[in-house]
Amino acid sequence: MIIDLPSSTTSAVNRKLVELRESGGVFALGRVLTLVVVTDDGPELERAIDAANAASREHPCRVIVLARGQRRASPRLDAQIRVGGDAGASEVIVLRGYGALAAEDAGAGMVMPLLLPDAPVVAWWPNEAPASPSEDAVGRLAQRRITDALSSRNPGRAFEARRKDYAPGDTDLTWTRLTHWRAQLAAALDVPPYEDITSAVVAGEPVSPSTELIAGWLAACLGVKVKRSPSERENGLSLVRLVRPSGDVELARPDGRTARLTQPGQPERLIALARREVSDCLAEELRRLDPDEVYAEALAGVAKVTRGRTPVKV
Repeated sequence: MIIDLPSSTTSAVNRKLVELRESGGVFALGRVLTLVVVTDDGPELERAIDAANAASREHPCRVIVLARGQRRASPRLDAQIRVGGDAGASEVIVLRGYGALAAEDAGAGMVMPLLLPDAPVVAWWPNEAPASPSEDAVGRLAQRRITDALSSRNPGRAFEARRKDYAPGDTDLTWTRLTHWRAQLAAALDVPPYEDITSAVVAGEPVSPSTELIAGWLAACLGVKVKRSPSERENGLSLVRLVRPSGDVELARPDGRTARLTQPGQPERLIALARREVSDCLAEELRRLDPDEVYAEALAGVAKVTRGRTPVKV
């Protein structure tokens, strides 16, 4: 069910939520958090709502979507409430602000009256994010702040902003997309021979935040020389090679979908390693509300990575 409230106010939205709750159609009980989605009003809006709805099936929550409209228009708030089949396991409140109400400070002011009491707040920017999320008006309301450098217009610049302005509670979905890569590499080192890694090579397309992050993670965790090289393939992260005296451990993904794991004394294995969906990454990030210290170490580790110019064959 979708209820439109054109030219509305947050007070009117709250009254409508109470009315729906009293009529027995919607219950806010059992919501574990408030997810605030900040995006522009446009074609990306529905994709962000779909991802939030999918993630809410694992984490029942109230989703508040700040859809920033035309800044040159007259000040106006068009609200929408989605419940039932149109809202997953959550209740979705879409706030389309125009004119002065499209500004960040105004958006935070509209969100505050709609936050669930005594529930943590998570802010998510599915596309363009502020340079410093922790200092943003909406970001200051949240315990966790989720960005996605890969979805910005300039992923390289967005990633550098994440490194420069990191604050505890920040995370990025480029890091979450690496969970399966990190798990496979850790598992490969958990079998004989138990030898120290002497160096590592990471290859990916020239602009790939995930490639930068996994190189930084290896540099921070292993304390060895890590070289970040371009790849002949253009599908994000393509290869991680861990060098050991008895032979290399290599995880390569030439086609962007299936990876090949090779290591001494073990048969070659094929592993499904396609790029993860945004909804899966978002659901994973909502499982924790404390600062991700390993992500912070990976960001810091990027500075220790050396650069190679010769493309690596995968």
